[in-house]
Amino acid sequence: MTPACKEGIVTEQSLTVRDNRTGKDYDLAITDGTIRAADLKQISAAEGDGGLATYDPGFVNTASTRSSVTFIDGDKGILEYRGYPIEQLAEQSNYLEVAYLLVNGKLPNKAEYEGWAHDVTYHTFVHENLKTFMQGFRYDAHPMGMLLASVGALSTFYPESRDIFDEESRALQIRRMIAKMPTLGAFAFRHAQGKPYVYPDNELSYAANFLSMLFKMSEPKYAADDRLVRALEILFILHADHEQNASTNAVRAIGSTQVDPYSAVTGGIAALYGPLHGGANEAVLKMLRRIGTVENVPSFIEGVKAGEERLMGFGHRVYKNYDPRAKIIKKAADDVFEVTGINPLLKIAVELEKIALEDEYFVSRKLYPNVDFYSGLIYEALQFPPEMFTVLFAIPRTSGWLAQWAESLGDSDQKIARPKQIYTGQRGVQYVPMGDR
Repeated sequence: MTPACKEGIVTEQSLTVRDNRTGKDYDLAITDGTIRAADLKQISAAEGDGGLATYDPGFVNTASTRSSVTFIDGDKGILEYRGYPIEQLAEQSNYLEVAYLLVNGKLPNKAEYEGWAHDVTYHTFVHENLKTFMQGFRYDAHPMGMLLASVGALSTFYPESRDIFDEESRALQIRRMIAKMPTLGAFAFRHAQGKPYVYPDNELSYAANFLSMLFKMSEPKYAADDRLVRALEILFILHADHEQNASTNAVRAIGSTQVDPYSAVTGGIAALYGPLHGGANEAVLKMLRRIGTVENVPSFIEGVKAGEERLMGFGHRVYKNYDPRAKIIKKAADDVFEVTGINPLLKIAVELEKIALEDEYFVSRKLYPNVDFYSGLIYEALQFPPEMFTVLFAIPRTSGWLAQWAESLGDSDQKIARPKQIYTGQRGVQYVPMGDR
């Protein structure tokens, strides 16, 4: 029990609760706008009832951790990594620098960055046995399933990764995983096309090397347009972390068992695989194709308001304002389409956004475009099939997952994740032999 919870002590930073079952009052300490769920256990109506607990499906109002990695103010549309506004990072930084920031808690100086970039680049190759492992998948295997399995397999290649409290080993596994994710993602992409895998080109930047492994054919060296490389860098920065979402929560929960980081991140990939988390941008493309033309947008909007259609890419569990990432992606889309040509779906998307942002129905519900609204259009312009979209999400999110995982290991408050339940089944049922049923 915290001091403010003791009987007779009431402070300004506390909550007084009256249990109407017993008439007793309890004072619960308030810290950072929260009360500790464990403090509710003292509120008991009868001996042995275990005290009160909270019931919060989906953790819509439960803080499971203290974190200094990412800050979000959904009402104001603010996203910051380690205190740095996402707008500044997207405009001035690159993905590897942002990954360093997330993992180490500060921006690197020139020497630190060069050492970090060198170390990550050094680890981009994967063991040939892992390449053979990936070749064993069916020709039509989903790239995300291949990524999930191959990242999980990495723990068997690096058994020392189980020593998670060895600081040097932990740092090495972090560099390895950030380095190898683009390689594994590119191999999965090439596998689906029946093309030979392309090895990393360590003379290229992180994003340029990824594009080379994806699209290089017979040319001696693949050279992507700088505008496409920069657009991919921006997308990677925007997707690097996003606080305690479903996949990050999965990484932290699995990591609480003190398993190796490859296994923990595999859980994050599995969570991201789900259509409610990583597949929203594909749903946006399907919606835009179904609308068909700009002229059909008004009738589609009316269908949404009537409950007959779903507006994908608008609204967010956290943001009740314009998703700051969506503004940045919209600008990046213009640069991409300069190279690839305008996607005809873009005109539909722009008109849909324009009408929705002016319609009181959507404004009153705080339904603004989110990061998925334009990202799918960019991925499609870069010649990625929809099944690769979540892979493109998982590659940059790895740095955020690892930053959150490492942070959780040093948090003395954290225990193995084991939520309570409210049992709703039968009790005391007697076994009946099979012949008598």
